[in-house]
Amino acid sequence: MIHPCTRREILLGGASLSIAMLASPNSLAATRTLARTGIKRLVSSCGIEAWFVQDSTVPLIAMEFAFTGGATQDPEQKPGVSHMVAGLLKEGSAGLDFKTFHERLDHRAIDLHFHSTHDHFRGSLRTLKDNADEAFDLLRMALTSPRFDATDVERIRATVLARLRHDSTDPSSLAHLKFLEVAFSDHPYARPAGGSLESVPKIEIADLKGYARRVIAKDTLKLAVVGDVRPEVLCKLLDKTFGSLPTEAEAAPVPEVVAAKPPRRLFIPLDVPQTVVTFGGPAFRRSEPDFMAAYVVNHILGGAGLTSRLFREVREKRGLAYSVRENLVWLDHSAMFLGNSGTCADRADETVEEIEKQVRDIAEEGPTQQELDDAKSYLKGSQILALNTSSKLARTLQQQQLDKLPIDYFEKHNAVVDGVTLADAKRAARRLWGDGLLTIIVGRSPRDAAQPTTMPPAITPPPGAQQLDAAPTAPPN
Repeated sequence: MIHPCTRREILLGGASLSIAMLASPNSLAATRTLARTGIKRLVSSCGIEAWFVQDSTVPLIAMEFAFTGGATQDPEQKPGVSHMVAGLLKEGSAGLDFKTFHERLDHRAIDLHFHSTHDHFRGSLRTLKDNADEAFDLLRMALTSPRFDATDVERIRATVLARLRHDSTDPSSLAHLKFLEVAFSDHPYARPAGGSLESVPKIEIADLKGYARRVIAKDTLKLAVVGDVRPEVLCKLLDKTFGSLPTEAEAAPVPEVVAAKPPRRLFIPLDVPQTVVTFGGPAFRRSEPDFMAAYVVNHILGGAGLTSRLFREVREKRGLAYSVRENLVWLDHSAMFLGNSGTCADRADETVEEIEKQVRDIAEEGPTQQELDDAKSYLKGSQILALNTSSKLARTLQQQQLDKLPIDYFEKHNAVVDGVTLADAKRAARRLWGDGLLTIIVGRSPRDAAQPTTMPPAITPPPGAQQLDAAPTAPPN
């Protein structure tokens, strides 16, 4: 008899990749697994949907899951709630206190984590095949019956406040906070996703329980699973784990927003040895037709590590900065390009001027044909590196779902990259950088640069946000 779940499997393409360059044995194994089994859409008897790759190379199961909401669902005056919930979900559940819950995880070598980004409340589970029943059951308890004991809440609160005090004197954190404050004004993206020194002490247990009740629900759940498990067994595990969650989330709507239009430059004084420069502006949404053109040309300017224009011109030729890099960041309701550089205080102005010059040049002239060809070759080859472990493959499938891409996008990726023409790249460059940069500089003023550095006083971070979603800065699927 065929399990009901198996009858609902939808196999969409083999998702076999033609890339062989730069491939390790593990990544080649992952490619062969995709070619042999494909990516399946499973729908359990409780209606839980997952993208699944069956891989018996090692007796391991890797799962990524996400609920729409994230830090945008924090109460307006209490940013940091979702961040604390992520820290508390595995601090005890149902009848298991903190110590017992962690002992059960450690005894079976189960890796369970939660984290909150601006748009999503996310988690990951890694377990050996033989321990799958217990691993999924612990996850079920964490999601459906978190304890939020007062002792655990205060321990996590103390940890969060310690990090925030550190960040209050960290130039990179301050620059990032200020950038988001200026870029997004009164939008939820401008709030500190990890909380602030003012907001975290005000968070109550009722806030934590309310967030979990409103956000963790079946209708926004996205799942990706890779590993050594039969489809019908996985469906039963998914039903037991997620089937009793609320049917619908109660998330507040989040408005669309465009980052503030450049140019603008702000300076925040801070007595530290290295000056930090954060720069950026509006960019392409993931759903826009020219997104890949923007991604390719951005790789040329600042995303290519040692071979990017910014690295070559700012660091290698002129020795202005210790580091310089730029990425596209795409969110559910906005998008931006975001760059960062570290330099000496007495060379900060020169560094900013050279970055602005490189941005202006590529906006006006675009890349060369050789730069475009090299970038496309690299991006096609590096795609395989996202598949060399079960965990990486699961994360890639998860991001593909969140980006609303089709399940067979792996097969189309190289053709999409190849389809970017020089005219496309030039058009994207003009839109990305034609208005210049929003720039935040944090450090010592040039006149104070020759003076000995003293320990900076504690500074309350300005209204803004912590690090944005990490995943979208990685190469698109």
